[in-house]
Amino acid sequence: MNLAAATNENLANISNTLIYSSMAVYTLAFFAHIAEWVFGSRSKVGRTAAALNKDSATDPAVKAQAAEKGGTAVLECPQVVTRSAAGSRDVPDGPGAAGGTFKGDLWGRIAVSLTVVAFAVQAAGVVARALSVQRAPWGNMYEFSITFSTVAVGAYLILLALRKNVRWIGLMLVTTVLLDLGIATTTLYTDSDQLVPALHSYWLWIHVSTAIICGAVFYLGAVGTLLYLFRDSYENKIASGGTPGKFATSVMERLPAAKSLDTFSYRINAAVFPLWTFTIIAGAIWAGDAWGRYWGWDPKEVWSFITWVAYAAYLHARATAGWKGRKAAYLALVAFGCWLFNYYGVNIFVTGKHSYAGV
Repeated sequence: MNLAAATNENLANISNTLIYSSMAVYTLAFFAHIAEWVFGSRSKVGRTAAALNKDSATDPAVKAQAAEKGGTAVLECPQVVTRSAAGSRDVPDGPGAAGGTFKGDLWGRIAVSLTVVAFAVQAAGVVARALSVQRAPWGNMYEFSITFSTVAVGAYLILLALRKNVRWIGLMLVTTVLLDLGIATTTLYTDSDQLVPALHSYWLWIHVSTAIICGAVFYLGAVGTLLYLFRDSYENKIASGGTPGKFATSVMERLPAAKSLDTFSYRINAAVFPLWTFTIIAGAIWAGDAWGRYWGWDPKEVWSFITWVAYAAYLHARATAGWKGRKAAYLALVAFGCWLFNYYGVNIFVTGKHSYAGV
């Protein structure tokens, strides 16, 4: 074995060590997020009721009603009527996973700090993998997976750095990253190796990198959409006079309002959709260089286009009054499901030109 080969093997081993180390830190972040939700749940219902009563006390109509009764009225909590439909009344966002408590917030900050450390370690593992193969570190499903989760966490941390209210994503994100890395290291792992000649192109950096970025951001949008459906059902139940359970109340009341979650998901998906369009165009150009045709109805090409159509339908539905809210949210989840199948299903179960990179 020559010196270059030995160096590459050492770098590959370092990459593996760093990926496993990041999983250990992500696990600590997972438990810290759990502690944030647990400690933040104390007295949450009482704080919410007090806040709603305070809002009612400042309502001129309520004050007038109290004056007519000749005394101080006992104020009831206003009904929660938050829908994404036009003309609806908004509900304030919840205080977040920490529940507004000092101890919950402390655990949340610890969780975010651990996530930052894990992200740095994982990113170093991706870079080491790239150095070991001396190419872009996304030539197979293992490399794509570890890079995908790195970018997803990076996008989340950027939103936090921009002071966006997204810490409620933390627990689900860390859980998903652990699952992704677990599958990558146990099922999808592939030794460092060079690619077939067709993949030796600068388009590997352009096309696949944009696909990874799109998938990571689409994932954040999907999380927001899923939680929107839960929160919207919760608010609708309260509006209809129902009484949610203590667990549902503790969790749902700390999330942003349904309208906020719906807006977040829409903005995320709308922002990255043009990049997904570019990804498909870049792939077609690369196919023309590598295979002599821009479009050949390869399964990966077909499902990339299906995903594009699904997200286009979602964005169009959001612009159509009759399809806002839950109907559009279902379309968004279907679109992300298409993206997931395009990655896992097509690569594993369907044979095509994109299969030669190996699992």
